[in-house]
Amino acid sequence: MARDTQTQLRNEMIYSVFVRNYSEAGNFAGVTADLRRIKDLGTDILWLLPINPIGEVNRKGSLGSPYAIKDYRKINPEYGTLDDFKALTTKAHELGMRVMMDIVYNHTSPDSVLATEHPEWFYHDAEGQLTNKVGDWSDVKDLDYGHHDLWQYQIDTLLYWRQFVDGYRCDVAPLVPLDFWLEARQQVNAKYPGTLWLAESAGSGFIQELRSQGYTGLSDSELYQAFDMTYDYDVFSDFKDYWQGRRTVDQYVDLLQRQDATFPGNYVKMRFLENHDNARMMSLMHSESEAVNALTWIFMQRGIPLIYNGQEFSAEHQPSLFDRDVMVNDRHGDLTALIQKLVAIKHEPLMRAADYQLAVVEDGIIKVSYQAAGAALTAWIPLKGQVTTVKTTLPDDHYQNILTDTAVEVNNHQLQVNGQPVLIKYTTNTTATKVADQSN
Repeated sequence: MARDTQTQLRNEMIYSVFVRNYSEAGNFAGVTADLRRIKDLGTDILWLLPINPIGEVNRKGSLGSPYAIKDYRKINPEYGTLDDFKALTTKAHELGMRVMMDIVYNHTSPDSVLATEHPEWFYHDAEGQLTNKVGDWSDVKDLDYGHHDLWQYQIDTLLYWRQFVDGYRCDVAPLVPLDFWLEARQQVNAKYPGTLWLAESAGSGFIQELRSQGYTGLSDSELYQAFDMTYDYDVFSDFKDYWQGRRTVDQYVDLLQRQDATFPGNYVKMRFLENHDNARMMSLMHSESEAVNALTWIFMQRGIPLIYNGQEFSAEHQPSLFDRDVMVNDRHGDLTALIQKLVAIKHEPLMRAADYQLAVVEDGIIKVSYQAAGAALTAWIPLKGQVTTVKTTLPDDHYQNILTDTAVEVNNHQLQVNGQPVLIKYTTNTTATKVADQSN
């Protein structure tokens, strides 16, 4: 594990933006103009998908993927200038947000600066042509980190951008050698302590495929030596399997409990329901009520939640990475108030407590508990809208659901869950916080 990773990250929220599709303008200014709303949603960390120029050779779609980068050290002119980018990051900082930049260090576009100036730094096929290791990524060619000269070029690039941003989301991090990431973190953090490092980790199937072909395939356990945060892909498919009836809730929660025991004590998982590579959450959820339950669930888990822009409006369309596909009008609801409430709860120090428990109780309800320093918070989450009565050790009394600010009655050590989450915060040396106490 990155030994200096701060568990305070478990109290924060990431908001992800694809500049091209975020606004009608499709540029930095379009994002900058909306930064106050993004902050007011509850955003602590703003993650920008890649902002570099995009290659033209083998381009997908009319504008190409932001992950087929032509020049790591330049700004995509479609988004504006370097000054426009600096204006965005400066305003985000003034509003109290940190900015995380997307870096893509496994590959470049076939016509990239590096492919032109240093073709020896790439993998080559039997005919000597630039190639990639795995996958159908026809618009990119893979870098070969067996060439150590490449390392310092990449690290110097990180040091350059670090003067404007606060950290990095690292694309397909498992494909890049661990020793490179360790060296990159050491050099960058030596000059800029507190730099954020998020790895796009992968599920077990992809890691096994890489390793079977003799390539680097870093597990989460390896990535945690260099990174503060990793993706939730080790259990994300299991969540979808549960939601779609292919796995029981007990099996899913058992995996989460093993996850919590497997990683170091200060691990931080990025919890999400959607991102730019996956379908919108509303492709799984069938109502705003179900979305409320699922969003509450990712916030209540140990880790840092991600909101992908448009998710707060129950967006249904997964926008293209290769063409203009503006998200502005893809609105089918408004979950802003819910997210703001969840962020307020997430900000409580209790949400990074060492004592974190998961269990499945009556009718498949997931029970989440945090406890520290005489305070506790318990959540009962009916992911699929179950209506049932659950047992509790809380004394009989009237309490308050801190998510909805409504009364909750515990009678005969039982409370009612009516299809929506119930969150109760209480002191462990007396009783749970009562409705009357909250009004004072």
